Amino acid sequence: MNHPAIILVEPQLSSNMGMVARAMANFALPELRLVRPKESHLGERARAAAAGADEILESALVFDSLETAIADLHVIHATTARQRDLVIHIRTPEQVAEIIQVDLEKGLKTGVLFGRENSGLTNDEIALSDGIIVIPVNPEFASLNLSQAVMVFAYEWLKQSGRAALGRRTEFDGPMQEGFHLRESQRATKEDLFHLFQHLESELDSRGFLRPPEKRPIMVRNIRRIFQRIGATEQEIRTLRGIVAALTRDPK
Repeated sequence: MNHPAIILVEPQLSSNMGMVARAMANFALPELRLVRPKESHLGERARAAAAGADEILESALVFDSLETAIADLHVIHATTARQRDLVIHIRTPEQVAEIIQVDLEKGLKTGVLFGRENSGLTNDEIALSDGIIVIPVNPEFASLNLSQAVMVFAYEWLKQSGRAALGRRTEFDGPMQEGFHLRESQRATKEDLFHLFQHLESELDSRGFLRPPEKRPIMVRNIRRIFQRIGATEQEIRTLRGIVAALTRDPK
């Protein structure tokens, strides 16, 4: 078991179960456990909300009690948005994701509890856990949809696991990388920029833009800085030079 189990206690709406499955699939969490669900997790509404994550719904395990749902697990973390009168660790999703990663490397099986849509988990249910997860939110509006709460944790989990990728990966596109994306283009060399500067400044001089003479150096420097900052590609520099040529060409 190289992932935490997601455990929903008495989920009320099949559509919410479907949306939870979708969030789990987004962030590589395959194991869903349901404790006394109020509706079927295999119904049409659940499948529609899952948006293709049917495998998670179909493999979900259903239990009659929370105790049996977590009996084979070593460590449990419970989610809540309210202050509880319990002596217990309180952590953020990011902190818990780090702890779970360490526990999994030790061979410990872990799970994360999520409560009912309208009332969350009871104190007795939370008392069965090893710690509380509290999601940082606007304190004046702390209510999260069940699938939103699962998604916040799942996002932190995938980041911590080191298996996250930016966006969709297809047979045509490799994984996206952070930073400035040039696609197939090459960034322009300084020589490319120098040729643009010479072209542009020559045309500006011929039309009397860079005046008076004593201000020309500052004006040239400012214009050059504009083009230096944009990090243009070779093709973009060719396009800019074409624009300058078109604008300065004598009309016939």
